[in-house]
Amino acid sequence: MTTGIWPLIPYADKKAGIRFLVEAFGFEETLIVPGDNGEITHAELRWPHGGGIMIGTCDPESPFAQQKGSASNYVVTDDIDALYARALAAGAESVYEPRDQAYGSRDFVVRDPEGNLWSFGTYGGS
Repeated sequence: MTTGIWPLIPYADKKAGIRFLVEAFGFEETLIVPGDNGEITHAELRWPHGGGIMIGTCDPESPFAQQKGSASNYVVTDDIDALYARALAAGAESVYEPRDQAYGSRDFVVRDPEGNLWSFGTYGGS
């Protein structure tokens, strides 16, 4: 049995959010389910190093709705400096640039166009 955590990341504009996540960070589209109105009703993106996310909603009619820009995520990766440059080139706003942490990680934090925070680091847990 495969297990994992799949956080829902809220986007008011799901299509733009998906494009940004693919372009800025390298997430891979694995499932996009369109609704009758052409809007995305469900989407899954995988992280190349394992795990993934689902695209959440800001629609107050949904029991899963979250406020736009309310997510804060930590993602493990090994090429921090190149990913930081890629994220900035795609339009991410820097919160802090790559730095070495006392606990052994090298990481950075950026904000996506809808305000969600994305932390990327080399620390993969113990």
